[in-house]
Amino acid sequence: MNIVVLMKQVPDLVEELEVDAGGTLLDRAWLRFITSEYDDHALEQALLLKEQHGGTVRVLALDMGEADEMLFTALAKGADSAVKLSGDFATGIDSHSAAGIYRHALEGASFDLILTGVQAIDDLDGPAGAMLATHLGLPYIGVVSGIDVDTANGEAHVRKEYPGGLLAEFTVDLPAVIGIQAAMQPPRYVPISRIRQTMKTASIDETAAQGERIAGAISVERMYKPERAGSATMLEGSADSIAERLLDILTEHGIGR
Repeated sequence: MNIVVLMKQVPDLVEELEVDAGGTLLDRAWLRFITSEYDDHALEQALLLKEQHGGTVRVLALDMGEADEMLFTALAKGADSAVKLSGDFATGIDSHSAAGIYRHALEGASFDLILTGVQAIDDLDGPAGAMLATHLGLPYIGVVSGIDVDTANGEAHVRKEYPGGLLAEFTVDLPAVIGIQAAMQPPRYVPISRIRQTMKTASIDETAAQGERIAGAISVERMYKPERAGSATMLEGSADSIAERLLDILTEHGIGR
């Protein structure tokens, strides 16, 4: 079984985020990047399938953030090869255009599954996996939290999550594109020593990203940092007195009695 995993670097929300001078993008000068959480789960699911059925795992990523470190980490975890698609991504890239680039990179390639994170924290215009599937003419299922593959029949059984915690099971013919929300086990830990060793012994294939920017993405007109708009009122006392005071507050604001 040959699996392709698409991975992406996203801003680390632990850091203080600043809006750039133009007001439409984050200031990326001092921005720290980390691997998208859902993409990490997609890699873990790919490695689990490889352990069960054999085959290869190939990881693709655009040259954004700390892409090299992310790809070497994937190799250290057990991926067989890694490809970095280089281009002008200094200000990021929307999902529509990313899907077009991945299409050029994967057209004519041999694979059974393409796994990608179901979404990313910096995407506003839809999952790239769904758009890539459309470009390649392949089926797509997203928000998946488990996959079983039937290699004999060339199909996968996936568990898709719906709001309210409902789960549905689907059978999809391979090849297919799957948007992973959670792998069947937490992403494995790899020590930094193994990553450093991998950097010495393994290599990342680099190729120029092909494909023009695709229209259709959301256009950001202005970004603002959250501003303090008021304060909290703490209610103390018995349950009855708090309930009465809360009702008075709601009434004062036109809600309640």
